[in-house]
Amino acid sequence: MNYASIKKCDIANGTGVRVSLFVSGCTHHCQGCFNKETWDFGYGSEYSEKTQQEIIEALKPAHISGLTLIGGEPMEPSNQRVLVNLVKQVKQIYPNKNIWCYTGYNFENDLLKDSRARCEVTDELLSYIDIIVDGRFEAEKRNLMLKFRGSENQRIILVQQSLKSGKTILSELNK
Repeated sequence: MNYASIKKCDIANGTGVRVSLFVSGCTHHCQGCFNKETWDFGYGSEYSEKTQQEIIEALKPAHISGLTLIGGEPMEPSNQRVLVNLVKQVKQIYPNKNIWCYTGYNFENDLLKDSRARCEVTDELLSYIDIIVDGRFEAEKRNLMLKFRGSENQRIILVQQSLKSGKTILSELNK
């Protein structure tokens, strides 16, 4: 997996001050995407154990609320296979920090049911994610007044509560 950047003081992609990993590779190619260069799976730098340790260290300060996975597309199967180890380690070391994930895939139809997005690590990866912002960016539904999302079709989902209840539970941040 490649990644475009690591932001160690991000306040735009989730609640609080966050560490955000912008992964490379996306097959959605949404019109109006703010990060087109990350569509290319080969863009940026190669993710390594050193990269993972840099992220783990950046999460250490008490003022950091958590980790955000963004892209590109974190839920592309090739990216999931790498990210699962990162989020597992983050939850082991920092159990009180939350993990957000931005995906163009639909939570119910693409991540929970058989689809091209699902792979052998999808369920494990989802077990570590607290919040998913799902849905492709739709330029005609763009709304600058929304919290933590770009278009009105996107939803902020409470992943663990949704998995436990068997139905999608939206965050209060959707309002």
